[in-house]
Amino acid sequence: MSAHTVDAALRVYSADQIDAGAAAHHAEAAEVLAWSRRFLTTAHPDLGRSGPVCPYTQPSLRRGLFHIAVAEPGADGDLPALVGELRAWYERLLAGLVEESDRELLTVLLVLPGLDRTDSTVLDEAQRKAKDEFVEQGLMIGQFHPACEEPGLWNRSFRPLRAPVPLLAVRKLLVFDLPFLVDDEDHLAHYLARFAPEVPARIRDQLVCGMTEHRRAVRLSAA
Repeated sequence: MSAHTVDAALRVYSADQIDAGAAAHHAEAAEVLAWSRRFLTTAHPDLGRSGPVCPYTQPSLRRGLFHIAVAEPGADGDLPALVGELRAWYERLLAGLVEESDRELLTVLLVLPGLDRTDSTVLDEAQRKAKDEFVEQGLMIGQFHPACEEPGLWNRSFRPLRAPVPLLAVRKLLVFDLPFLVDDEDHLAHYLARFAPEVPARIRDQLVCGMTEHRRAVRLSAA
């Protein structure tokens, strides 16, 4: 089976396609898939909780819902355009899924081999700018980078977002994502509007303010 393509700038492969050698000209795709299986699906002594680093990766792989997109050489100079194409491919794949459990597990990783692997600034900024719109529309977008300094939720000395290649990951926003959203009032408001629509707007606003202030206080005390 050939890889899905949007245009010459982006190629999208399933894990099975990569295993079958379809991404032989994109060594980073196999590298990221191997890292996902080795790191994301297993426990880590520094994680700070039990279970795998990412609880969604193994089920996504098992159901054939784990995809890796690779930017062609030179294409990752226009990150906003690639993020838009990543979003378009995610939506296209999502449209073919009927079961909600499958829709929740659909994952697409965009590998960006042309980015500086010693400095995550460009990738961090691209993710930050994209996250507002993604969360508003019920999606999560995260960044991984060899030099990512973002700390873990349960152990701030752990760096769970370090990957061998710079990449962005997209999946559906889930109720369990609350800890990743409490630092931003808009993100938290979108979360509550989606997952707690029966809560009156006035109460939701109070929850947003209270939770963000609490999170800031926790971060300051840990600094």
